[in-house]
Amino acid sequence: MIPIKYTSFLILATSAWLTGCAGTASKPPANDPATLRVNVFRSATNIPIYMAEEKGAFAKRNLRIDLQFTPNSSEQRAGLAAGRSDIAHTAADNAVAMVEVAKVDAVIVGGGDSGLLELFVRPEIKILSDVRGKAMVVDAPNTAYALVARKILKNAGLVDGRDYRLVPIGGTESRVNAFSQSSDNAVGMLNPPWTFVAESRGARSFGKAKDLLGPYQGISMVATRSWAQANGGALERYLAAYIEGCRLTTDPGNRELVIAVLRKRLNLTADVASRSYEGLIEPGYGLSRDCRLDMAGFRNALALRAEIEGQWGGVAPAPDRYLDLGYFERAMHFVGR
Repeated sequence: MIPIKYTSFLILATSAWLTGCAGTASKPPANDPATLRVNVFRSATNIPIYMAEEKGAFAKRNLRIDLQFTPNSSEQRAGLAAGRSDIAHTAADNAVAMVEVAKVDAVIVGGGDSGLLELFVRPEIKILSDVRGKAMVVDAPNTAYALVARKILKNAGLVDGRDYRLVPIGGTESRVNAFSQSSDNAVGMLNPPWTFVAESRGARSFGKAKDLLGPYQGISMVATRSWAQANGGALERYLAAYIEGCRLTTDPGNRELVIAVLRKRLNLTADVASRSYEGLIEPGYGLSRDCRLDMAGFRNALALRAEIEGQWGGVAPAPDRYLDLGYFERAMHFVGR
């Protein structure tokens, strides 16, 4: 039998240990200096990063961001897999393709937005059947936004390879330029600010993807599992700063600042920057609240891959295997809900 005095000591020691564990669980990650290589497309959807940089959200967490701009998703995926970047902001479907096609252990660690997608056509295309015999310009033909565009045309009775061709061009800016380079480049999926640039050149929208197909998880934060596990603290600090940047963007009091930052970072006119801002804050179209992952949108992205690419025998899997949102949830705890 243990003497009472020793029993009291054990109780106190155990209580102190448990208290220490609880404190550790809620303690922000160490603020050691770190440089993170972050790979993005050149678009308005980078605004949470830009605002976090402008307002010092990365700096106060001792993070330096090496921002890399990718010409297309193929190079972006390859760079992440090879360790040339640490975090990629890319369509959620690109992470799925890395896992299922390239057999890379990529994982989605946070959300962002719907992709702000609109189907655009050249001015002479009056109805979608006018696309027959012409080309759809895409980033990569078998991932992400190309699947969205292919589904919209499929719903209109048009099948790629039979009624039109897929031409890999690269990111949205390149696709906008492709419209002007050849009348054969008749249709493509665009997002701000390039939607407004395309309009200024005569192209027109056939509608927003959210209205044509429902919710869709576009830009998401992706890393390899091995990098995330080895750099969890830095990743959580990055996510916390990104969430802060997202909140700064959607705060109505920052409207003029956000527009000014868009103009500066993307070399936009005041009108295009202002219209891009309106899209970014539009519910269901722009940034999600706190840039969280939209689970319904991600399920739709999986369903599109199953239908259009025939992945998994045409039946979409549960989303869990592609997600590790624990880093994001801990980051949310650090910034406050």
